[in-house]
Formats: sequence, structure tokens, C-alpha cells
Amino acid sequence: MGISPDHPIAKQLEAENPEVAEFVAECRKGGTTEEAIETGEKLGFDTGIRVKHPLDPNWELPVWIANFILMDYGTGAIFACPAHDQRDLDFCRKYDLPVIDTFFALDDDTPVDKIAFVPPKEQKVRWVNHFAGLTEATGQEAINATIAFAEKAGWGKGVTKYRLRDWGLSRQRYWGCPIPVVHCDDCGVVPEKKENLPIRLPDDVTFDKPGNPLDRHPTWRDCACPSCGKPARRETDTMDTFVDSSWYFARFTAPRAQTPTDLAEAEYWMNVDQYIGGIEHAILHLLYSRFFARAMHLTGHLPKKAIEPFDALFTQGMVTHEIYQTRDDKGRPVYHLPEEVEDGKLKATGEPVEIIPSAKMSKSKKNVVDPVSIISAFGADTARWFVLSDSPPERDVEWTAAGAEAAHKHLSRVHRIVSEIAASDAPANAEDEALLREMHKTIHDVTGGVESFGFNASIAKLYAFTNTLAKSKAGAQAKRQAAKTLAQLMSPMTPHLSEELWQMLGGEGLVALAPWPVADESMLVDDTVTLPIQINGKRRAEISVAKDLDKTQVEKIALSTEAVQKALNGAAPKKVIVVPGRIVNVVV
Repeated sequence: MGISPDHPIAKQLEAENPEVAEFVAECRKGGTTEEAIETGEKLGFDTGIRVKHPLDPNWELPVWIANFILMDYGTGAIFACPAHDQRDLDFCRKYDLPVIDTFFALDDDTPVDKIAFVPPKEQKVRWVNHFAGLTEATGQEAINATIAFAEKAGWGKGVTKYRLRDWGLSRQRYWGCPIPVVHCDDCGVVPEKKENLPIRLPDDVTFDKPGNPLDRHPTWRDCACPSCGKPARRETDTMDTFVDSSWYFARFTAPRAQTPTDLAEAEYWMNVDQYIGGIEHAILHLLYSRFFARAMHLTGHLPKKAIEPFDALFTQGMVTHEIYQTRDDKGRPVYHLPEEVEDGKLKATGEPVEIIPSAKMSKSKKNVVDPVSIISAFGADTARWFVLSDSPPERDVEWTAAGAEAAHKHLSRVHRIVSEIAASDAPANAEDEALLREMHKTIHDVTGGVESFGFNASIAKLYAFTNTLAKSKAGAQAKRQAAKTLAQLMSPMTPHLSEELWQMLGGEGLVALAPWPVADESMLVDDTVTLPIQINGKRRAEISVAKDLDKTQVEKIALSTEAVQKALNGAAPKKVIVVPGRIVNVVV
């Protein structure tokens, strides 16, 4: 259990315990914005308090004060779920607390390591000992079942919490729209007249001194009061650029209109098909723009259908990196760049460094990787391939030198394989159809992955198809067709390499301008199917059988495999469950 430094229990302990008071005071020095919490060091204090698990009275949980829990969200206390929340996981790894997997992917039971498993709410997962009896269910289904269970048992109820905060939109800087108000000694703060809008920023500003250059401009501030006509001063603060981006999608529908929008054009073009942004956008910009859309509808600038301006939302993850720090003579953290550290020590002095689990890259924490050095060492295609391949785009990806090197080796291997194919003159043979069948399956799967933002899944298919291509004994024509398709499918991720491969294989023009390959549906139908075999819930083997093979025959083949025979050790299985076309479960 975790509680906020401002939770009533923490405040009571603060008054009684000097160590708690010192810790809480340190927490209050940190920022409370989403970004500050996301990038800040996770700090905790074990209160010594133990509480009973509401679903298992024999299970006692420690209560920690944590600096990333906010009192103004929810109740200021959380039931940690470290295997499926990155902040909780970072915290538990730092303080050596247990991490229990609540659920697994349907086809993978690998325990969480450094990256929390946070699938989309609509993705089905396999639950472990779920108190409401769930086995396979989506995150949203589990949330609904949990709320129903808690309400029935009388120890909880479902509520909706909003995280909207006040928005201070003024900035003390040059860029941004001027705030159209005037300061008059007699009239106070007065709105500028409509006929004087828009207020334009001056072009002749200088940035040679700190501060807002508008405050130093010799004439721009001077104006007449719109109310009394006497000399007055313009507001020199400018609006946050979120003000512009909260409605610019509407302006794009008629960018040359003399009014903010053209209602007929807005009716034709709106809504925005896809909104992509970081998690901070979901609680800031996304909400602001929805308020703008409603206001613009009320003032006649947007049609009613656009009061919810975005049809789909996709929240992408971040590229993260470990944080390396030492301490100065006052115990304050001193951060170091990744290139300054080797084998857990500073290269310059040999001093050991404290390694904090991966967090969002931050210049202040120096856990950043210079893109120029990455491109110099590996090329832009390698960097792009690694970032897209490592995890789903909605989850964070940890940048590691080893991961980039592995991606570079794979792309070098692709180049070598295609070079050999380009020079081959092997005749057509019986292997051609099998290769082309795999090619069409890959086209189908990669296309589906790209269209659904599943770039990592698409790249996994491309890895597999590369291996198939390398091992295939098909003739030169079939292999050249498959290699050209590989170049096309890789082009969104590795545009430079793909163009070279395309040219090497005799492709016409640029691969970027070539039509995207289309899968032949007749080539997607398999006569056989590969079934995984699970023994006591863990995948141990697989078998390939005819697609329409009787369940009894499938069971016999599964029981004859070496893995099952070894597990049975001469005994009969307690139960065998054959799910046609999907899986064989053996209970021993």
C-alpha cells in the first residue's frame, strides 16, 4: 500500500517521527506536474504500519509513503500493482519489494522484469487467481468484475475521478499569441477592441538578455486605452501554445478563411480521425481542445458533430533510460550521462554509481542518448527499427546499447541475404509455393500490424520471414519476389535500407512510391495448424497437425510427444483439453 506525503496518516506520523518529517519535507520540494512525477526519482519511506489484504486476511501488506502519490487524486492512497504499473514497478525494484504478476499475455507467461506489462484495456489476458473467478478477460472486463465484486461484498464502490486542473495559460516569453488586454492607469485592465485584433508580435526583438524581450521593446508595449483613449501599456505575457493547438485542427479545415473557420468546410472535414499524443496530453491538451470545440460550436464556428472533435485516441509510450547518479558531500544527487558510466562505475574516477531503473529521458537527469551518436554508430534505420520493435507503441521502450547493436546486426544480415538472392540464378522448384505462401501470410500480418499501430508485431513477423527466406531452397525468381516484398514491408521502418534493397533487386523507381503489396487470400489458407502444448499451464511443446484432424487423434499425438511423456513419467494424465485449432492443455 502507498500513501501520499499529504495523507492524514502521513501527517500524523510526521508530527510524531522526525525521520518521517524529514522525508515528507523532501517530498514537498519536488514538482507535482505529471512530467515532474514521471521523470522524478521515486522516493519511499516504510512507515512500519502493516494492513490486512481485503481479500486475504492472512496476507499483511506494508504501508509506504511515496513521493509520486498525490493527495488531490482519489483518496491519496493506492493499492500498488507493480507488475502492471511502471511507477509502482520502479518503486518496488528500488526498495526490493515483491512484484507479483496479476495476469499474463495469452501466449506468454514470462514474469515482469524491468518493464511493466500494461496491455491495452481491450486486450484479453490470462488472469492468475482472480478473486472474481476470471480466467481470460480484457482489462475493462476485469475492472467491471472487480467493481461488481467489491460492491456486492460491501467494501468498495465504483466511482469516476476526473484529473482536470486549473490552466494558467500565460507565459513570460516571446513565442505565443499576445494576450489582447491593455493596462490603463485610469481604467485598469481593458480588453482590446475587436477591430484592433489580432495583436501582432514585433519582429525586431533581441534575445541577448534573459527574460521576456517584449518587456524590453522600445515601442510595442505603448498603445492607447481602448476605453478612454489615454496612453496605456499592452500585456507582455503571451499565451501558452496549447491555446493555439487546442483549436488549430479546426483552422486547418479552412486555413485561408477571413473568419476563424468556414462552417461549411468544417462540416465537410471534421472530425479528426486519429489523435496521437503522450500520456500528459490525455489529461491536458485533449481536455482543453474538447472545451474549445464546445465553445466554438456555441459561437457558430464548428458544427454540432464536432463538439467531440476526435474520433480515436492513441497514447504512445516514451523512450526511457536508466538514471546514473552519485552524491555530493551534502547527500544531494549528481547525475551522469550514460557515456560517462561503464560497468556501474564512472569512467573518469572509478566511483560506483547508483543506478535508478528506467525513467523518461530528461536533460536534468542526464539519462539521455544523443541521436547524433546513435546515427553515427548505427544509422537512422537501426535506431528506428529498434525503437519500433522492442515493445508495443503504447508502452515505454527502454533504450539499451545492446538492443541497438542487435537491431544493427539483423539489418546487416538482411542486406547480406538480399545480396545473395540478387546474384542467384537457381531454377524454379517445388519449394517455391511454400515460400510464396509464407510471403502472402507476412503481407497480411504486417499490413494488419501497421494499420493498428502494432509496429512491434509487424517487425516480429518480418524477423520470422527473414529467417524463412534465409533457409528457403526455392528458386531465384520466387526468392527475388519474396525479397522485394520484404523490402517493401520494411520500408516504413527502414526507408534507407529498403531503397537500397529495392534497387539491388531491380525494382522500378523508388520503393516508397511502389504500391503496397496485397495478400492473396487463397494463399493464406493452411492445410495444417501448429498447436502449442501446455502442461499444468506452462507451454512445453508444440505439434503440427492437419487442420481438420479429429480431437481424439490430436490428443494421441500430443500425449506421444517427448515433453508430455517426460512429465507423465509413466502415469496417466488427470485431464487433457483440446481446443481445436488453438491449444492442447495437459494436466498431470
